[in-house]
Amino acid sequence: VEGQTEEVIFDHLHAAAFFQSPLGRTILGPAENIRTISRNNLHQYISTHYSGPRMVISAAGAIKHEEIVDQVKRLFTNLSTDPTTVRQLVEREPAVFTGYEDRVVNDDMPLAHVAVAFKGASWTDPDSIALMVLQTLLGGWKAGAGAGANLGSELARKVAANDLAESIMSFNTNYNDTGLFGIYAVAKPECLEDLSYTMMNELSRLTQDVSEVDVIRACNQLKSCLVIHLDGTSPVAEDIGRQLLTYGRRIPLAEFFARIDAVDVDTVKRVANHYIFDRDVAISGIGPIQRLPDYTWFRSRTSLGFQN
Repeated sequence: VEGQTEEVIFDHLHAAAFFQSPLGRTILGPAENIRTISRNNLHQYISTHYSGPRMVISAAGAIKHEEIVDQVKRLFTNLSTDPTTVRQLVEREPAVFTGYEDRVVNDDMPLAHVAVAFKGASWTDPDSIALMVLQTLLGGWKAGAGAGANLGSELARKVAANDLAESIMSFNTNYNDTGLFGIYAVAKPECLEDLSYTMMNELSRLTQDVSEVDVIRACNQLKSCLVIHLDGTSPVAEDIGRQLLTYGRRIPLAEFFARIDAVDVDTVKRVANHYIFDRDVAISGIGPIQRLPDYTWFRSRTSLGFQN
């Protein structure tokens, strides 16, 4: 677990973003806990959390609905009947976003891993689709992938042209009552200052300098991604289950596309100003990160605006 740096840094990012809130608790766990997990621990966890009201059975492909229902009735007979729903658990302990940072200096690592995030939107928030478009506008890039100078993302073009990172990607994670929106990058330690400036400047760009062409491109790219991810019965079944758990229904692609098409330049600027301009940030860094600017610098950049 500890060797998967990308997983670990997002664990640390959540700890910083939701300090002393449920979402800030590690999902990976320390190695010593993993080594001591017993059969009884697993059984108790499953019997407590895998309850009927919190579960969805989905299927896709050459199936008959009645046969699936009969199999579920026959096989899923020992589930917990605890009526507590996920929404009730969230209301009991809501996630609270905090401006905080989590840094782990490790000079034995050749590259620095850095994540910067803002409070995002929940699955059902009206701004959730617009944030997906913002994520697509920021895009991503990886060394060796080519097309650096021809990418639609201004962030990706600048990172590629100036060799600022080995890889960079935007992310937009939704939860039941909140979310995380930001950028994750892997870079050489000597590039961290210039990389940080570029990341924050491109985030600020979204609040005031977005073209109609870029928004249309991002909307079309987002729609393409939605379709590509449904290539096969397994991802379709997963999509059905996830949407039933998050939305309470499966949203047709036509409705998703209509919501995406409703996002225009004004929407992007409004949402970016709401979630980025003069807002607290959460920062996580692992590796040789001595040259990563301090928290005050990142926080101040949120209110300075885009600079050409």
